[in-house]
Amino acid sequence: MRLPTDEVPAFSAPTMVEGFARVVAVEGGVAWLEPEQTSSCGSCASSSVCGAKGIGTAASRLAARRFRLDNHAGLVVGERVVVGIRENTLVKASLTAYAIPLAAMLGAGAVAQWAAGSDGITMAAMVAGLLPGLGIARLSAGLLSSRGDLSPRFLRRANVGVVCKIS
Repeated sequence: MRLPTDEVPAFSAPTMVEGFARVVAVEGGVAWLEPEQTSSCGSCASSSVCGAKGIGTAASRLAARRFRLDNHAGLVVGERVVVGIRENTLVKASLTAYAIPLAAMLGAGAVAQWAAGSDGITMAAMVAGLLPGLGIARLSAGLLSSRGDLSPRFLRRANVGVVCKIS
């Protein structure tokens, strides 16, 4: 089945994952923002053991999540904005954080199992393989960060009555 040309989706630009943030400080050409906690956070069945909640009070958790943004838009303290990050950036970051260390660990374990055939040696090799995997992931994350790929982008000012809706 063929779609008419006006119904074919455009795949030229990656989609953005958007979120709300509030400006908490402005220092020269830099604005410091704190992401707004969504209403769904903390209301799920596993909220008592969730690592997303962090340690301490809500204020200290938000302060730990502050991020900087170049203030080209003339943002002021207290202003609510919409920031975004490319969806493919989230995939790159996830692969960097999880796939690289896991692949290094499993690769070292497979080679050790093939060469020695001992479970103890295989476990030691897996731990030994995890360490360089974490190092490579750290270097890769540093490269992503230095290119600015991991930084949220200012998209627009948020209207006062707009709330984040899950659809």
